[in-house]
Amino acid sequence: MDFFAELLADLRAETADLEALLEGADWELPTPAEGWTVRDQVGHLAWFDEAATRVVTEPGSLRTDVSVDDLVIEARALRAEAVHAWFRTARARMLETFATLDPRTRLPWYGPPMSAASFATARLMETWAHGQDIADALGVTRTPTARLRHVATLGVRAMPYGFAVRGLPAPRDPVRVELTMPDGTPWTAGPEGAADVVRGPMLGFCLLVTQRRHLADTGLVAEGATAGEWMAVAQAFAGPPGKGRAPSGTIQGDTG
Repeated sequence: MDFFAELLADLRAETADLEALLEGADWELPTPAEGWTVRDQVGHLAWFDEAATRVVTEPGSLRTDVSVDDLVIEARALRAEAVHAWFRTARARMLETFATLDPRTRLPWYGPPMSAASFATARLMETWAHGQDIADALGVTRTPTARLRHVATLGVRAMPYGFAVRGLPAPRDPVRVELTMPDGTPWTAGPEGAADVVRGPMLGFCLLVTQRRHLADTGLVAEGATAGEWMAVAQAFAGPPGKGRAPSGTIQGDTG
């Protein structure tokens, strides 16, 4: 299996895990994203899955005139059952569409244009991150999987974006990332011997770069000024700066 096929298979598996989480769930439960229910989280995924398909099938169709909160409000006109059906249909069509692409194909999105492979990685990241919001709402602890490596990879690649989207200068010093995967396997990124290092569990890193947990609640250690500055602005998702979360799970607004 080539890398892109494996990536799409992992996206399907992440989708299946989300579906299992939703089985029997109360869709009106509030989630840690302020003002968003379980239903809103699924509607958000469905809308952007449809948008992802359209950037392939209808070039020039990307809507940039609405905020994520506007889109959530639009979806509230639908019953929960309709939102679920919408998500299933939108996700299946997106997966079918992406399977036809060369992974190097460049596609426009809300941040910089991305390759189809990076785009699929971003959809997996979004699925996992919004799934975390839903799991938190349900009081469920999910078992982390090796699929987190995709989220971690995107988080590392997005380091300059976290600074740029806040109008900050790009970091001058490289950062080494040394993480432990859920099965105990070491995972690294960045140059060996870099003075700045981020160390800790891959789960904690993924929760941080998707702004689902505060640094203090991740088990991560940031050594060096640049590493510390990055951890304060890390953002793996496209769009305006997220508000992040306060320590110990305190709700602090939507996170993209």
